[in-house]
Amino acid sequence: MEKMDGKTMDIVAENVGKLKELFPEAFTEGKVDFEALKEVLGTFVDDRDERYSFTWNGKSKARMIAQTPSTGTLRPCKEESVDWDTTQNVFIEGDNLEVLKLLQKSYHKKVKMIYIDPPYNTGKDFVYKDNFKDNIKNYKEITGQVDGEGRNLSNNPETSGRYHTDWLNMMYPRLKLARNLMQDDGLIAVSIDDSEVFQMGKVLDDIFGEESRLACAPWLSEPSGGKEKTGLRTGHEYLLIYFKNTAENVSQEERSTGELNLKDKFGVYRKGRELMKWGGTSLREDRPNQFYPLPTPHGFDVLPYRNDGKEGHWRWGKNNDFIIKALEDPKMFHWELRSFDEGITVEGKTERWVPYEKIRDTKKSVGWSTWLDKYGANADGTRELKELFGLKPFDTPKPTQLIKWFLSLHSDENLLALDFFAGSSATAHAVIQLNKDDGGNRKFIMIQLPEVCDEKSEGFKAGYKTIAEISKERIRRAAAKIKEENPEYDGDLGFKVFKLDSTNIKPWEVDFDMTERTLEDFISNIKPDRREEDVLYEILLKYGLDLTLPISERTIAGKKVFDIGMGALIICLADAISLEVVEGIAKLKDELNPEIMRVVFKDSGFKDDVVKTNAVQILKQAGIVDVRSL
Repeated sequence: MEKMDGKTMDIVAENVGKLKELFPEAFTEGKVDFEALKEVLGTFVDDRDERYSFTWNGKSKARMIAQTPSTGTLRPCKEESVDWDTTQNVFIEGDNLEVLKLLQKSYHKKVKMIYIDPPYNTGKDFVYKDNFKDNIKNYKEITGQVDGEGRNLSNNPETSGRYHTDWLNMMYPRLKLARNLMQDDGLIAVSIDDSEVFQMGKVLDDIFGEESRLACAPWLSEPSGGKEKTGLRTGHEYLLIYFKNTAENVSQEERSTGELNLKDKFGVYRKGRELMKWGGTSLREDRPNQFYPLPTPHGFDVLPYRNDGKEGHWRWGKNNDFIIKALEDPKMFHWELRSFDEGITVEGKTERWVPYEKIRDTKKSVGWSTWLDKYGANADGTRELKELFGLKPFDTPKPTQLIKWFLSLHSDENLLALDFFAGSSATAHAVIQLNKDDGGNRKFIMIQLPEVCDEKSEGFKAGYKTIAEISKERIRRAAAKIKEENPEYDGDLGFKVFKLDSTNIKPWEVDFDMTERTLEDFISNIKPDRREEDVLYEILLKYGLDLTLPISERTIAGKKVFDIGMGALIICLADAISLEVVEGIAKLKDELNPEIMRVVFKDSGFKDDVVKTNAVQILKQAGIVDVRSL
């Protein structure tokens, strides 16, 4: 029975494996032969001492930190979550460096949009200080979870010779890890001001490649001109936008030239998006409130039937402002007759009328001409928070309008969005708002350090001890407001909360003064303050499974058994496991019939060694060969 370790994906080993697949001739006895690799790469190798490059003191260490596996885990926190059993959204409280490492397996190439508004380099202290040897310990000291010599802030005065260096060393490994999570057609946007826009651009060039830069778009953050700096008012910031490998899925509708090539009695227009929802979650059962009859200009109603004849749904509910306006205004919809798939009929008909949005705005294009001056300002971000909280609990929040514009650049309305400097969770707010507006099913992952609020801040005075608490509360309030204003809306307004912690598995530490009691403690290698659910989610991360997968509990021979993904993974963390439990798990293979079933036990959980030995054979006979213990 194979033992599971407590570490995350080894990124270096993964990279070496990929290199070996591409260039097997460059390996000798399992090691890279760099001379052979140079020969394979030929003219693409630059051996000159002087070449154009972007480097700084600590870049190599920053790269190494990104590649060092984490020994942490994410512990579920149901009591702070909303709609735990059904939501596909995730909020993670912890140091984003360690959390990004922990997500490397479960969310590798699953994220399509990343938006971050990182700490600007203001010349003051910033809380992120990475410890190469034990960043989990450093994280606990920073957040006051363990005793230490005060909270470790990274002092970064403008007069320091490492002013840019310290900030770059903080940003580089996080961006490096984030790129691994992006799908090939993914986009990333970074909000930044003048102080580090040049350095940030070079870092993104380094990680994504200069050819992947989509835009350096100025954003009008202060329409009044902002504060005076060095003799000039700088009322703008920047949005650096990069794509991973291709920009093809930047929304074709948004990128169109706006040519109005159709005409009705009200004037010229062009065909916009179809009102029918397509792709994932496009069946009636996914959005039952969005299945209703829609009147046509021909005097009869139509229902949202898909090409295959199945009942689908419209993008918007019938009480949505857009639909209400469209039903009153004949200028809103373009109708086309479409046939069902070959051999499909619905109510004896082989075709039906399909509505599209009419676009009459000639200026609807990729989003900006000179700069982003129509997508909210700092004052709008502040106003949104005040509307939710009745006060300003967080400084400098970005407006949701700006983030919604960025999210709308991608044509996939079912995408997963990530923000690993969540702040007040403006990105989560933007995701659920945009879903409500256009009927999409976007999901989010927010990551925020539980940084202690300044005691003088409005947030602290209102009872919020950390920025993470403000962040979670904003999502709750924004969701409640959407539901209050749109009672029939049934989109995902929940989120699962997880908190970063050290692994649930006890490390084996050699101590020659160990007492007998200490040795007895190691009989169970799970830490005594950890729950079964804590261990369950650590196993999911080790296997690279989504944190929002459906999990059901079964009872077999009196023992609790977790079923993840309809038999894809079975986990039993009980004590005194008998052969009856093992045989019951084996029978699940026939009952659930998954393509592959994997089983995990607690190493000390078996009734005796005989049961442990026979367990592997019983499961093997049932066709279950991946059996592990921890």
